[in-house]
Amino acid sequence: MTAAEPPASVTPPNDPIAHFQSLLAQARAIDRALLPEPTAMTVASIGEDGHPSVRVVLLKAVDARGFVFYTNLESRKGQELLARPWAALCFHWQPLERQVRVEGSVTRVADAEADAYFASRGRASQIGAWASRQSAPLANDAELTARVRDAEARFAGVTVPRPPHWSGLRIAPARIEFWRNRPSRLHERLLYERAGDAWTVRHLYP
Repeated sequence: MTAAEPPASVTPPNDPIAHFQSLLAQARAIDRALLPEPTAMTVASIGEDGHPSVRVVLLKAVDARGFVFYTNLESRKGQELLARPWAALCFHWQPLERQVRVEGSVTRVADAEADAYFASRGRASQIGAWASRQSAPLANDAELTARVRDAEARFAGVTVPRPPHWSGLRIAPARIEFWRNRPSRLHERLLYERAGDAWTVRHLYP
């Protein structure tokens, strides 16, 4: 194919969530030396001043309800996403030459769902969730070490419960765009937009 030859059209999948799950499975099958964190996604939020902020987190669940990650709700991202409950996500899987962009509304997961995921984490990570005042100023490493030791002493010999300020956030997608690399920058872009309980889909220019 040359730059003067348009790529062949494709038939869009009917279900964008199922399509995403298929791509994620492909990403997970790639050698970790080439793709260390296949569930890594960029999350963008908006601050009170109207300025965007962005960071990379790990996707922990995805189904028809949306995309879930877990965080300290008192962190910058937690506060911004709860105050202005709309987020943008981006997945980039370079070995697949694929990118997925998601935009949607944000809600907290149910307590039972958060409890179950927290219980599956390693004990050190559970202690860390209690010790870290995520996004707050930190005087030095000794201060954090002391908070970790305090949490270890507090929960010595018992199951570590989920902190009340730690939970999951679910992004219910209103838009999902699938991008696929093609020669001559004639990339494939498929945009899904929610219409009630269904999805509309259209091709976009690269």
